[in-house]
Amino acid sequence: MKALLDLFKQVTQKEEFDSIKIGLASPEKIRSWSYGEVKKPETINYRTFKPERDGLFCAKIFGPVKDYECLCGKYKRLKHRGVICEKCGVEVTLSRIRRERMGHIELASPVAHIWFLKSLPSRLGLVLDITLRDIERVLYFEAYIVTDPGMTPLTRGQLLTEDDYLNKTEEFGDDFSAAMGAEGIRALLNSMDILSEIESLRLEIQTTGSETKIKKAAKRLKVLEAFNKSGMKPEWMILTVLPVLPPELRPLVPLDGGRFATSDLNDLYRRVINRNNRLKRLLELRAPEIIIRNEKRMLQESVDSLLDNGRRGKAMTGANKRPLKSLADMIKGKGGRFRQNLLGKRVDYSGRSVIVVGPQLKLHQCGLPKKMALELFKPFIFNKLEVMGVASTIKAAKREVENENPIVWDILEEVIREHPVMLNRAPTLHRLGIQAFEPVLIEGKAIQLHPLVCAAFNADFDGDQMAVHVPLSLEAQMECRTLMLSTNNVLSPANGDPIIVPSQDIVLGLYYMTREKVGAQGEGMVFSDVSEITRAYESKALELNARITVRIKEKKKSCGHGEDPIETITRFETTVGRALISEILPAGLPFALVNKTLKKKEISKLINASFRLCGLRETVIFADKLMYSGFSYATRGGISICLDDLVTPSQKTGIIQAAEQEIHEIANQYISGLVTQGERYNKVVDIWARAGDQVAKAMMDQLSVEPVKDQETGEIRTDKNGQAVTQESFNSIYMMADSGARGSAAQIRQLSGMRGLMAKPDGSIIETPITANFREGLNILQYFISTHGARKGLADTALKTANSGYLTRRLVDVTQDLVIIENDCGTDGGVVMKALVEGGNVVESLRGRILGRVAATDVINPETGEVICSEGTLLDEDTADEIEACSVDEVKVRTPLTCETRYGLCAKCYGRDLGRGTPVNVGEAVGVIAAQSIGEPGTQLTMRTFHIGGAASRAVVANQAESKSNGVVRYSHHIRYVKNAQNELIIISRSGEILIQDENGRERERHKIPYGATLHVQDGETIKAGQILGSWEPHKRPIITEYAGKIRFENVEEGVTVVRQIDEITGMATLVVIDPKRRNIAQSKGLRPLVKFLDENDQEINIPGTDQPVSITFHVGSIITVRDGQQVGIGEVLARIPQETSKTRDITGGLPRVAELFEARVPKDAGFLAEATGTVAFGKDTKGKQRLVITDLDGIAHEYLIPKDKHVTAHDGQVVNKGEVIVDGPIDPHDILRLQGVEALAKYISDEVQDVYRLQGVSINDKHIEVIVRQMLRRVQITNAGDSAFILGEQVERAEVLAENEKLITENKMPATYEYVLLGITKASLSTDSFISAASFQETTRVLTEASIMGKKDDLRGLKENVIVGRLIPAGTGLSFHNIRKKQRLSESTVYLDADLTENEIAE
Repeated sequence: MKALLDLFKQVTQKEEFDSIKIGLASPEKIRSWSYGEVKKPETINYRTFKPERDGLFCAKIFGPVKDYECLCGKYKRLKHRGVICEKCGVEVTLSRIRRERMGHIELASPVAHIWFLKSLPSRLGLVLDITLRDIERVLYFEAYIVTDPGMTPLTRGQLLTEDDYLNKTEEFGDDFSAAMGAEGIRALLNSMDILSEIESLRLEIQTTGSETKIKKAAKRLKVLEAFNKSGMKPEWMILTVLPVLPPELRPLVPLDGGRFATSDLNDLYRRVINRNNRLKRLLELRAPEIIIRNEKRMLQESVDSLLDNGRRGKAMTGANKRPLKSLADMIKGKGGRFRQNLLGKRVDYSGRSVIVVGPQLKLHQCGLPKKMALELFKPFIFNKLEVMGVASTIKAAKREVENENPIVWDILEEVIREHPVMLNRAPTLHRLGIQAFEPVLIEGKAIQLHPLVCAAFNADFDGDQMAVHVPLSLEAQMECRTLMLSTNNVLSPANGDPIIVPSQDIVLGLYYMTREKVGAQGEGMVFSDVSEITRAYESKALELNARITVRIKEKKKSCGHGEDPIETITRFETTVGRALISEILPAGLPFALVNKTLKKKEISKLINASFRLCGLRETVIFADKLMYSGFSYATRGGISICLDDLVTPSQKTGIIQAAEQEIHEIANQYISGLVTQGERYNKVVDIWARAGDQVAKAMMDQLSVEPVKDQETGEIRTDKNGQAVTQESFNSIYMMADSGARGSAAQIRQLSGMRGLMAKPDGSIIETPITANFREGLNILQYFISTHGARKGLADTALKTANSGYLTRRLVDVTQDLVIIENDCGTDGGVVMKALVEGGNVVESLRGRILGRVAATDVINPETGEVICSEGTLLDEDTADEIEACSVDEVKVRTPLTCETRYGLCAKCYGRDLGRGTPVNVGEAVGVIAAQSIGEPGTQLTMRTFHIGGAASRAVVANQAESKSNGVVRYSHHIRYVKNAQNELIIISRSGEILIQDENGRERERHKIPYGATLHVQDGETIKAGQILGSWEPHKRPIITEYAGKIRFENVEEGVTVVRQIDEITGMATLVVIDPKRRNIAQSKGLRPLVKFLDENDQEINIPGTDQPVSITFHVGSIITVRDGQQVGIGEVLARIPQETSKTRDITGGLPRVAELFEARVPKDAGFLAEATGTVAFGKDTKGKQRLVITDLDGIAHEYLIPKDKHVTAHDGQVVNKGEVIVDGPIDPHDILRLQGVEALAKYISDEVQDVYRLQGVSINDKHIEVIVRQMLRRVQITNAGDSAFILGEQVERAEVLAENEKLITENKMPATYEYVLLGITKASLSTDSFISAASFQETTRVLTEASIMGKKDDLRGLKENVIVGRLIPAGTGLSFHNIRKKQRLSESTVYLDADLTENEIAE
């Protein structure tokens, strides 16, 4: 018996390992893996189905076909275990070893491994320093390569053609040796001295001045260093022995009818063996060189296609003309080993069915069909049947269940009690896509789902299906109950707001219940408590919406633990419905929260307040009660849609006629040539857009109010002036939209206003609008125009979903290994948070931005100077409210960007776990949560911004800035201005802003003021709301002088650089600068028209502090408004540039914009930022480019070459600040990082991404974006290697450099210096230290090739790597497993895991 137990122990032994290393295999290594050489291409005998000896399935090499049975049948059963049969040579053992044992093929001629040859950059090429073309010519027998030049003038590695070779042989005899094919390359690799190569390369990098040479040398050096460090030899890139995959991994299966299904690999192996055997025979026969060469080439090709078919030349095809699937294809791509089998596994104990609504369920329940439950819980039922003694064996138990014995149903009820199941709806876009529920057995075949969790699953009941999974082990059940139960997921991890929010009918019911109606039955009655109201309401003495007075008990939570809540009784003026809702309020929520009309937003706030004030349990119960009330009163309200609810406004015809009249006038102007075609089109579109808005407004005004009718007489009530008394309307459609239950003003506008302008598929707007609405009906033409928008919407949706999924995949991949691994990293860094103000609006308050963060410094009350909260405090709702109340302007908070934890983040820098509302736990996988929070709403983002219900939104060009609130004016530090002769202040800075602060000094508004604007307010002036701050000409950009004096034109020659244009209407003549490309006189191409200033002695005026004369250049298209010799004062306009010339750039909106930001792409036509603070001057132009020079304060010049058609915003002599925009255009994020630093970059990406999401009404917390930016910045580039082993310009993981530098500093050596590198998310994922993670993401071949040359070691730090090797992930509950492993490895003993231990670890 003991022997038997030992046997099973032997089967289950497992290897303990902490890291995985990849490298090149030497021929000896391959032979050591092998159990024998495969000599024949035969597979199995087609009559006996037995494997052929020495063939691809040979039992002698790979092991027995049947367990413990040799091939000839001499030895059978366990007692002969380990015996090798002398007749057939097969070992008697488990047949499972046919999955593990490898064979090998001895190649008659060496063969290059295609990955190291063709995977770019070619590693063979790098090591030998020969181009890929040349290596291929040698390998495929088109040229000779010199392997040893001897005393001849030839060089090592020189290529010789056939003729050259013959000539040289005649000339030098056998003083030199040259070879063809892989033998030649192998000989070169063999004779290479890596150390001396490394020495010479390091020398070259230090001595050479050429950038390209340094780059090239650094690449070679990296590869050679890797070979040197890992102890692998370069000649192993050339195969002399080919390993053969175990046969069970490339099976051959007989089908009925005597045919076979086989893996493509067998075909590929057979080709290799056939060619190899033929080559051996030819070599024995001493065949002519040309035949042998051909055979060697064919062998090379067959090995190529075995390793990676189709990488070189045409792919090998099988009998059915389809390319064969090679070894590389097995592992790469969606269907490959990584993504299909290692990262995506199928599980049993699962079922799926259609979902239906379960309004009677509690939040933690789901209805599970009995049939499904019976199948899913079978093992538990079997066990129970045995324990109860109903069945003696499993087989008997099975029979009982199949016969559906009545006792089985009772047992099922018992088994299911307290055993949660997990529900999942595909696509699972975030963690709330899988939640646990307690099953309730139901009849029928559909799963019942609680209405409130629909938002999290994004589910609806139009035929959606969901999958059910059963957690089997005790730990799994425990995790489901504590972490995944739907009642524990009340908040959304993306923004910390409740996600269990009523929608649709529930909202409508609660809204209807809390509306008030003038003159309803029972108005003005007074009640002593709510139970009186209930009786009166149920006996029909009261209407639900009547205004009444009532005394309501409010329960406040007491401070002591376990004491009863304190009750207070207050009189409220309220309505019947609101009083009824007060009954279900949990203790601690004031009645004031529901004493108003409850719309969707209000209900969300109500649940949020309940969560913060009363805790999770109370909130869940409250949400359920709200749901029951909502459904109940929506039913009683009987709200439905009727045709007469759609009221078309009476003013509509008038508005449309007025618009048509305006358009008629514009058409006349166009005919008489006063406006261009483009202007006409724009004006028409504007008129119709305005008309549509007017109709919509008239319609909403009419819908939203109704006259009050008397209860008895039914007549309309009037006030003392005889005017009809009105109230908010009870129109069903209005109520649905107003409550937020369904529909929006834009949709109602299409139903009963006018549909308005439609867009064509390419985004341009059709200028004839649809004046009808759906209530009136569309005519044929209108219907046809409508189809554009509708069809585009469908096409976009399909594209969007795929793109969004791909974005999420990239985001998850880049952040997957970011986990909270310690409590506090001790950094004093952070970012300063301010309220986000755009134009005059506070887009996001300071409170919203600091909530749930940790203060990086003490927050001090600006008035009293006392500390509101100290450094290291988590800012919760109360603290944030207090900070807001004390009108603090900015708070420095900790951020993931500056966290100093090496491989992960610390809890303090992250702050609050938004999905739980508590400080984040160690082990939380914050990276994945960030990726899901950004990716999940991606599907809601429109592909392009114009597609809003078919119509386009057009922004009006602003020409002034006006204040929205009272306050004090402050200029931003960038503002520079001059005073002109009229005493007006004229702005001469590019990025000036005017801030408006309230009396406490808190920023309320921020307005951008463009160059050339006239300021109407002074710094520090107190202003009123609606006051104009600055004004400017929107369509023309002026050039303004900062100097006074007499003007002298240079190079302003009519017909050469400028042309005189006479305005047809006004008859005035102006000078316009012409484009140098269009100038017809050759020598004038380089001339730039400019002005200089002369003082009263006619001497040129110099730039103050320099001896350079002031000169201002006129750009192409400038309209010069001054004359030669004119006296001008400071602040006068010299020229105007019509703004139409700068083409409006295509605004990428929505998803593509988010992807562009996270991929850190350099934008097309990017703008230029100033590299240093200094003075601008223009240098000599080159062909098609203008040269701009910034001289900094130390006198160092920075040159820029800017395309002529670009608009330079800076002009001669202007002082610019470092990082300021000097050429218009979208900004390159890499420039922001380089010139303004990490925080500015994070702010830029954060703001831009948030803009896109905000447009769609999606709120995402900033810290998720910061987490991703941190991952984009995790690599650094070495600027000076110091005494480290790094190479100049090498990109390395930041943590690695920091660790190395610490080591160097302790040894008193010079540390390496580095700068941050911004990588896009795809690039960052691929450049991670873990090759397993990178290979399972994209470009598998390239990643594995590089990793194996580098001899990389994967420490299995991230989540993906651990999933792939089949371990628990080092996050969440899996972190304890890894911690225990670490502890136990230190004490070197086996790991035993039990539930209690895990629980304690989690608790700690």
